[in-house]
Amino acid sequence: MIAPNIVRIGHVVLQVTNLAASRAFYVDVLGLDVIEESPSHVCLRGVEEREWSLMLEQQPAPAVRQIGFKVAAEAELDATMQLAQRLGLPCERRSEPGRPSVVAMEDPFGLPLAFYFASDKRPWLLQQYHQRRCPTVQRIDHVNVFATNPGAMLAWYRDSLRFRLTEYTQDEDGHIWAAWMHRKGNVHDLACTNGHGPRLHHLAFWMPDAAQVLQLCDVLGAARGGAIERGPGRHGISNALFLYLRDPDGHRVEIYTSDYLTVDPDFEPVRWRRDDPYRQQLWGGLAPKSWFTDGSAVRRLDGTLHPVTPAILQGLPTYIS
Repeated sequence: MIAPNIVRIGHVVLQVTNLAASRAFYVDVLGLDVIEESPSHVCLRGVEEREWSLMLEQQPAPAVRQIGFKVAAEAELDATMQLAQRLGLPCERRSEPGRPSVVAMEDPFGLPLAFYFASDKRPWLLQQYHQRRCPTVQRIDHVNVFATNPGAMLAWYRDSLRFRLTEYTQDEDGHIWAAWMHRKGNVHDLACTNGHGPRLHHLAFWMPDAAQVLQLCDVLGAARGGAIERGPGRHGISNALFLYLRDPDGHRVEIYTSDYLTVDPDFEPVRWRRDDPYRQQLWGGLAPKSWFTDGSAVRRLDGTLHPVTPAILQGLPTYIS
């Protein structure tokens, strides 16, 4: 089976109920740069990015409209269409702001995916230190989604889209509870974790170092907005320093740094026991129950909300607060 050559996670489109409030959160607090805006949407990027990685859309209800992946060439879009048509998956070709050709597709689990190559480019802001204040988001890193059957999702993304497995959680009966998969050569572009779905668990942005993550904690604490849901702490899985926030509509955002490379072709995936507390964190406070249960709804290609189905595997870890 011919699979499209995916380079990396590219963007997420979040639908929000108060565009001004969401713009203030992502721009004024997290430091994202505005590329384009109108009364109905805002396109944002990190300082390393030359194209937008987050679009906020004004809508009556919060949801995720699409999760976008950049492919290696324009011809890969044809391969994506052929894959979707061969598998009988809903798909269409359309344009987005700054992206003339996008293939939108629902995966077999209901996630709204998008694939693109060409994009309007802007000069990067990486070394324009005089134009910004720290802390500042550098780039998009990954998404994590709730999957009703993580084992099946892992198999499909490996077989159909050539994602590579880096780490996974497994119980004593051999069931996969979570999987971390990548295309770009770090720990993950996409993770799927057991839960009612399809829903987005979080969108993650990379910050360059721990100092900026901690400085962001000070900024959020001083603002007294209550945006911090969990952290800071360090994951066992991925080894990353993390901080989880909730935006004004409740979409979960992870601030993320210090994971590792996975580019070796003989990289051996790391297995974690389901109830090993160190998989979630090497240190840091216990995760609240909301972190395991709350997620953002996703929309179908036709604009309707995808119904949420209960997870096949039931139960929560015993070490949550």
